[in-house]
Amino acid sequence: MNDPVPLPLEEPDTSFLTSGGTVVRRSVLSSGVRVLTESVPSAHSTSVGYWVGVGSRDERDGQFGSTHFLEHLLFKGTDERSALDIAVSFDAVGGEHNAATAKEYTCYYARVRDLDVPMAVAVIGDMVTGSVLEPDAFDIERGVILEELAMAADDPADLAGESFFAAAFPDHALGRPIGGTPDSIRAVARDDVFEHYREHYAPEGIVVTAAGSVDHDRFCALVEAVFAGADDAAPNARRVPEVAAQPVAPSLAVIQRPTEQVSIIRGSHGLDLRDERRPALSVLNAVLGGGMSSRLFQQVREQRGLAYAVSSFAPAYLDNGAFGVYAGCAPDNVSAVLDIIDDEFHKMAETGITGDELARAKGQIEGALTLSLEDSDARMTRLGRSELGVGEFTDLTTALDRVDRVTRDSVLDLAQDLLTRPVVTAVVGAVDRDALGSHAGSAQNETDA
Repeated sequence: MNDPVPLPLEEPDTSFLTSGGTVVRRSVLSSGVRVLTESVPSAHSTSVGYWVGVGSRDERDGQFGSTHFLEHLLFKGTDERSALDIAVSFDAVGGEHNAATAKEYTCYYARVRDLDVPMAVAVIGDMVTGSVLEPDAFDIERGVILEELAMAADDPADLAGESFFAAAFPDHALGRPIGGTPDSIRAVARDDVFEHYREHYAPEGIVVTAAGSVDHDRFCALVEAVFAGADDAAPNARRVPEVAAQPVAPSLAVIQRPTEQVSIIRGSHGLDLRDERRPALSVLNAVLGGGMSSRLFQQVREQRGLAYAVSSFAPAYLDNGAFGVYAGCAPDNVSAVLDIIDDEFHKMAETGITGDELARAKGQIEGALTLSLEDSDARMTRLGRSELGVGEFTDLTTALDRVDRVTRDSVLDLAQDLLTRPVVTAVVGAVDRDALGSHAGSAQNETDA
């Protein structure tokens, strides 16, 4: 397979052989539900996921935090199963089940033995389609979510991340915290969450994926049973790219916390999911802060001992992306760490990377991609993201070929764009703001919290 496989919504059935010898099949059911499976020879377990193409960025005023709220509430029971029934279903067979809310999707997933796939499909399907959002459970879970938000607020790294995104995407849905804020969770009403549920959890907006020991036809029959009685419908259109967020304005957010270590995130906008430069970004990220041999790890930790943790990251969304560096260090080392980050940004934008770094980064990325597919969860996730994202399946050989074609020049060109953009910085901990004056950026954009 040399090119990505398109997944057109108007095509009811698609199947193809991957480079690893697995078979991927996709069917669009009469209800509009899309089902994708990857049958892995010799597997004895299966990962199952119910995907809904709605995330925190899709919430309207009065609904902020509703998507994550629903993730919790769907475990609280249906007309047929109590919360205990749901938990017992998986515990009794040694299975795993959980959920995740992101900015552009929500996924409810499980991993079970092949014999227990019918149970997993039925139970998670009941959760997704039959949640009652019982008022008492709603109020109880509100308290649980407030505790979760409080726990995140006590984590300097989490707090720095939220502050970074708020500064990088001001007045944009991607800048809002996935879980909402304490104020929005206290204010949101059950009716608002229920409206969000009814609007987005219709069959035509749902994708069901499975990878491992799975027979596509039998799996489709199980899913069809979940949605029995649903009206015929076409799948929802995929997310339409929105106007990109405004360019970053330089800013420094300092959040005082009595911590032993300061959490720092410094970065800017990155690349979106559709950007053809993403393979080059993978290489740039690996060289800059993607491992123990990366420039930042070597400079900050190994050679100067200024931090225990330092790394770079590059999340991508359909129409936007971010790129940044995280470090955790003592208060007295913050300014020095920021200087090193800026210095490495400048060096890479000036001279790019060496041939040895390019070869090492390619080996790191290609190895990680290959090893990740030893996990059925990763294969199941790849199916869901392929369907809900750009609407194409990228095989391992295609991904490896894209990485292999990255050159030093392509990394340099990207670095000259990406690493010269205005930066935003979030700092959380016991640090004196005045000591960071040279890193503040534009004074009018400075914020304290």
